[in-house]
Amino acid sequence: MPVELKGDPTGEGTRILTICNACRYCEGYCAVFPALERRTNFGPADLDYLANLCHNCAECYYACQYAPPHEFAVNVPKTLAEIRVRSYQHYAWPAPLAAVFRSNGLVVSLVLVVAFAIWIAATNGSTAASAQFYQAISHRTMVAIFGGVSIFIIFALVIGCIRFWRESGASSNSAANFSALKSALNDVFRLTYLHGDGQGCTYPQERTSLARWWFHHFTFYGFLLCFAATSVAAIYHYAFGWRAPYGYFSLPVVLGTLGGVGLLAGPAGLFWLKQRGDVATHDPKQDGMDLAFIALLFSTSATGLLLLAIRQTSAMPLLLAIHLATVMALFVTLPYGKFVHGIYRLAALIRYALERSQVKGRNLTGR
Repeated sequence: MPVELKGDPTGEGTRILTICNACRYCEGYCAVFPALERRTNFGPADLDYLANLCHNCAECYYACQYAPPHEFAVNVPKTLAEIRVRSYQHYAWPAPLAAVFRSNGLVVSLVLVVAFAIWIAATNGSTAASAQFYQAISHRTMVAIFGGVSIFIIFALVIGCIRFWRESGASSNSAANFSALKSALNDVFRLTYLHGDGQGCTYPQERTSLARWWFHHFTFYGFLLCFAATSVAAIYHYAFGWRAPYGYFSLPVVLGTLGGVGLLAGPAGLFWLKQRGDVATHDPKQDGMDLAFIALLFSTSATGLLLLAIRQTSAMPLLLAIHLATVMALFVTLPYGKFVHGIYRLAALIRYALERSQVKGRNLTGR
């Protein structure tokens, strides 16, 4: 069962969303408000669902007549951010790893990179100049290390997602609803609620901007392109017997380079926006977690692109160890940090699409 957390902000979340439910001024801003208006009570699972629908754009905060310094002190983005980050730990498996990463995300990530780099460099390969990656670190070693870690990470992510879905009160069969899945994926791939009908969202400050929408696109699609590059390289290796390194204009390298550029521009832009963000609307306790994810994405891309540039020099084996260590640290932290918001958000958007379809169905039948 998911762990129970001390200092849970659900009480404040219930208070604030009850006020919002009575007011309903912000119902057109994002998916959160139509979803909360379908509820009269807000249990912990409802709050986790609503919190993971939220993109923390803060438009509701700037529009709210009850925001501080009003005595009601309604601050939806900050409160939902606090609930959202608690949901990462609440549904995580195993829970102790989530607690460690949440408290010291940036430090834990740095320690993991250094430890993995030392271990890989000390136990594998040659330091001589070579254009062959597998002379530095054997293919069998790479597969054993990353295969085992990947299985664990996928297992942890699936368990967390199942816990989130079941506790939300949705049935297991409803997750397979094709129409709801299609609607949710459309919102995910378009980043609908950061677009604001072409005006963007009020982030990092009150003025609307598309900057966050663009930087999220660079990050999201950069990650997908890098994953595609790895998948194509695996097909080359196992299906055709073609061994790395591949040519600069080969499909894996082109996909990886485009993805790498995206993972430089996106995280760098998100870091820049975060430094300029309104402190009133975010939860400072999750800064370490957020910065760790941004830093690992950026470092993975930077070391990968640098490795491509110097792969025929004597520096290649050491840099390969550093790059693999960074990728390993990124993988290990995926189920316990900001990455899981993407998983839970997809589940929340599926639930949101299902609720909308049910409301339409009742309206059509007159029930």
